Amino acid sequence: MNNWTTTCDDSNGGLVISSRIRLARNLAEVPFPHKLNEEKSKEVIKLVENAFYTPSSNKDTFKTNYLWEETDNEKRNYLEKHLISKNLIDNSHKSAFILDNQQTISIMINEEDHIRIQCITAGLNLEEVYNVSDKIDDLLEGNLKYAFDEKLGYLTACPTNIGTGLRASVMLHLPALSLNNQMNGFLNALSQVGMTVRGLYGEGSKAIGNIYQISNQVTLGRSEEEILSNLKAVVVQVTNEEKASRENLMKKFKYEVEDKIYRALGILKSAVILNVNECFKLLSDVRLGVEMGIIKNISKATLNNLLVSTQPATIQDGNEKILSAIEMNLNRAKIVKEKLNIDKVQ
Repeated sequence: MNNWTTTCDDSNGGLVISSRIRLARNLAEVPFPHKLNEEKSKEVIKLVENAFYTPSSNKDTFKTNYLWEETDNEKRNYLEKHLISKNLIDNSHKSAFILDNQQTISIMINEEDHIRIQCITAGLNLEEVYNVSDKIDDLLEGNLKYAFDEKLGYLTACPTNIGTGLRASVMLHLPALSLNNQMNGFLNALSQVGMTVRGLYGEGSKAIGNIYQISNQVTLGRSEEEILSNLKAVVVQVTNEEKASRENLMKKFKYEVEDKIYRALGILKSAVILNVNECFKLLSDVRLGVEMGIIKNISKATLNNLLVSTQPATIQDGNEKILSAIEMNLNRAKIVKEKLNIDKVQ
């Protein structure tokens, strides 16, 4: 799998930034994480490690990160890279995650459930990430006894995950639909077909930079194949609507759209101070220009990387002193200028 922060898949015009699969699993006859104390939680971590790090596999390409040993900034950095969830951070005193060298596979332990297997890759590649997560699931299930009911399927802490325990999601860039005020209509329509739309960092987050996550709401009574097929069909429909909306904008407001895009690029290449919201808004405008072929010397992979490298914890990472708000904004502007100018030279 390809790390979405360093690569880009141009299928669907590059509108789909990443695809992600999460499988929720729990150990049989063990209370859910919110009922476990630290000692019992760490016993669960050890059980999962023993099941995953078999004598012949995974020890060279994966590493366990114990959150109680990590700094607050390191935890936020993992979150910004979509490697862990906020719930896992909330349980830092008794949680951990196993991460691969490519940072595409993350096995969260003692989040809402005992195990959350997460795989993420660039572009619309739901089958690929599901196949990888399924293999990891088979490995763990071969060495652990899962909480499973013949009628209900996999038992989870949250009733909405019962069944397959599968959450499939895609991250998309939808500026034209947002600009035309069409997103509210899509939100209502998607909820009718068992889908939900969230912001950049999932549940409870806002869609900054016109970036949205679409995922399945229902896991019970549907097979994994159905969930993936339904989500993929919805994504294709949404991306087609976004493309049509872009074409309509260009027909009616060609010069205004181009002006908006080039102004955004000019600000990003010359700004001395950038706060995170302004940065994401401008990056969205530039991404629109790149996706539509108006800007040709900036790669989508660079723009993907900037979604992470301009975030507060990532900027703070490597700085010995705590950065003030103005220092954070100065560093953000510097990072953006450097990456955009490097792309131009290449």
